[in-house]
Amino acid sequence: DTSLAEVNSFSPSMPISPSSMINQYKFEDESELRDLFITVDDPESHITAIETFITYRVVTKTSRSEFDSSEYEVRRRYQDFLWLKSKLEEAHPTLIIPPLPEKFIMKGMVERFNDEFIETRRKALHKFLNRIADHPTLTFNEDFKIFLTAQAWELSSHKKQGPGLLSRMGQTVRAVASSVRGGVKNRPEMFTEMNDYMETFSQKINVLDKIAHRIYKEEREYCNEMKEYGPIHTLWSASEEDIADSLKGVASCIDKCCKATEKRMAGLSENLLPILHEYVLYSEILMGVLKRRDQIQGELDSRIDALANKKTEKDLFSEEIGKLEDKVECANNALKADWDRWKQNMQYDMRSTFANVAESNLRYYEECLATWESFLASQRVDLHVEEDSEDRP
Repeated sequence: DTSLAEVNSFSPSMPISPSSMINQYKFEDESELRDLFITVDDPESHITAIETFITYRVVTKTSRSEFDSSEYEVRRRYQDFLWLKSKLEEAHPTLIIPPLPEKFIMKGMVERFNDEFIETRRKALHKFLNRIADHPTLTFNEDFKIFLTAQAWELSSHKKQGPGLLSRMGQTVRAVASSVRGGVKNRPEMFTEMNDYMETFSQKINVLDKIAHRIYKEEREYCNEMKEYGPIHTLWSASEEDIADSLKGVASCIDKCCKATEKRMAGLSENLLPILHEYVLYSEILMGVLKRRDQIQGELDSRIDALANKKTEKDLFSEEIGKLEDKVECANNALKADWDRWKQNMQYDMRSTFANVAESNLRYYEECLATWESFLASQRVDLHVEEDSEDRP
């Protein structure tokens, strides 16, 4: 169960068509049952004396009674999304919070704000919010509601009400102390299995991510070579009258295959690469969730040890241990439910992604094969015509 084999193993009784296989995996929350729809679009550049940044329009439509209106439109920047993610992790430490695209590392303003980068980030932010909206618990988080509805100044005021510096330092110290202590003593077996699964998953998804990027790079180099190779045949045809038509035909075939390759590359960059990288980020998030669960377990274990060594204040320790036991149980139950949900989503995404890539590859090779077969057939016809003309007296 700790490998990706199950993701790629299909039942022999399933339909052969990839699109048919995808249709076998439907979730209970169909679109007609949804009551919260979010769109992230319309990026805008903002230049101030201090900084340059991008904001995105977030449009929310809902039929929920807890919202004062059925539609909201606000603008948010990347830092606002980071704030929301941190608030969700703080409120739900053992739930699996969807990943955000990584913060850009400054290499130059032109590269930072080119159209491709902005569009890639917009899609990732759109998916981030809709993953939260589809989550059975996160979707009702109060900070999420404020993020979707508050105007910029209201959100800024609300963000200032967060935990102070000392509180954040205390959380950091506890996290470091927990990591130094090592593994917890009484971790349930299923969480050890989760940890082992995620270590293997992380290794394999990172390998797949690297392979996919290498394939894309090689495809791009191949496409660039074809763009140079085709015009060479066209130029060559100008100096070879006898085979000019054939050379032009070869140039035309190369051009068609080049366009087909560009189309396939677009499919890889829009569908395969983002999904794989999203689950690379998910693997890091899940390892963090498991560490936070262990931290809660560690707090309980340390109190039990303290109670065993204490001869006084037993009533006080017993009450605290009871509260910690409830906290551990809540954390365990939350993670168990979210783990099953995440795994189902992951398997669906992997199946549909790889099935779509396979189907796209089949179309690509069929298109290129048909292009060359058509050209070769025309050359055979021309050859037969020439032979017949030579046989005539």
